[in-house]
Amino acid sequence: MSLSTALALLLMAASPTAAAEPAFPMNFDLSNGSTERQTPYRTGSHGMESHGTDSDFLFSVAVPDGTYRVTVRLGASDAAGDTTVKAEARRLMLRNVETRKGQFIERQFLVDKRSPVLTAPPANAPGGTRVRIDANDAKEFTWDDKLTLEFLGQPQVSSVRIEPVTAPTIFLAGDSTVTDQYAEPAASWGQMLPAMLDNSIAVANHAKSGATLKSFITELRFDKLLASIKPGDWVFIQFGHNDQKQQWPQTYVDAATTYPAYLHLYIAEVQRRGAHAALVTSPERRNFDERGKIKDTLGSYAAAMRKLAAEEHVPLIDLNADSRAIYEALGPDVAPSAFNDNGNDKTHHDNYGAWLLANAIAEQIRARIPALAPHVIAPAFVPSRPSSAAAVAIVPSARHSSQRPAGS
Repeated sequence: MSLSTALALLLMAASPTAAAEPAFPMNFDLSNGSTERQTPYRTGSHGMESHGTDSDFLFSVAVPDGTYRVTVRLGASDAAGDTTVKAEARRLMLRNVETRKGQFIERQFLVDKRSPVLTAPPANAPGGTRVRIDANDAKEFTWDDKLTLEFLGQPQVSSVRIEPVTAPTIFLAGDSTVTDQYAEPAASWGQMLPAMLDNSIAVANHAKSGATLKSFITELRFDKLLASIKPGDWVFIQFGHNDQKQQWPQTYVDAATTYPAYLHLYIAEVQRRGAHAALVTSPERRNFDERGKIKDTLGSYAAAMRKLAAEEHVPLIDLNADSRAIYEALGPDVAPSAFNDNGNDKTHHDNYGAWLLANAIAEQIRARIPALAPHVIAPAFVPSRPSSAAAVAIVPSARHSSQRPAGS
């Protein structure tokens, strides 16, 4: 352990006030057999999480809310490696970084870390002091006091360095097709997006399974997002799957009236803070007709969003159209392989499907948002020619669940 890390941990243990301001940078030796690879996580400190396998492992460090640059030195003097790195709730940061025996490679990426805590409103003012997270949220390595890294595949990790930074950020507001799904086999495009971008921009995924335009506000998730954005940041907004449910009367919004009205509110709140809004049409559900074409279940909401984007002069990422092209290109027999629950789920994706949709998002960022285009590092993507599942092959996380994601 370095002197700076030791000092940070002493400060964090000293008092609640000191715990909020640890000394940076923090440096950790995670090589095979190191002390830090053997130490369980302790609240307010650092260490290994109980999840993992014989080779895969999770390492957490207690840090305040913020954006952090993580520098990993991958490789080992006595073994070859093939390392995939995920952060927090399975956000893909690095994929299949191969190192030969004796070879070391340094990589960097940015991680958004947050807790449910909100600044208390003034006396007698409405609001709250915490985001209203539920039992499923509490399972995540997201709404807590620590930054968690997961090393998968055949990981060989020499060291990790963590330091706070101020960086441009893409915030995500949406539902279960966007959120950081906690456990395999479910995944979302929001979890894959960091791997599509360079190491100078962060992705802060605030999306929630089952969320609607209304519930995202009432659960104070929008408050947390708005409290975090800076001038020049971006907020990608995707709602529709749950908003269209008339059987949810308290959160239902009509495609022609209340849906664009709420989207207008979101755009106005983002722009009032000097940030930029982009609208993302909801991916279609996987329902094929007899001709092998995808049936329309979200068309009126996608059309309303396209119209509003044009009126408000904000960028539109038409994932609804791209998702249809992807599913139809895969066909009724292959498309289930891109979906959760062994293809029984027709709305939520697995790692393969989430990867395809994130590629579609990245391609549209490159084409439609000039300010963000230089950050896209993903290869060119054509929705009508998606990669095969074998070509993608993302290493699964050690966190597995047979439960389907909440909401749709």
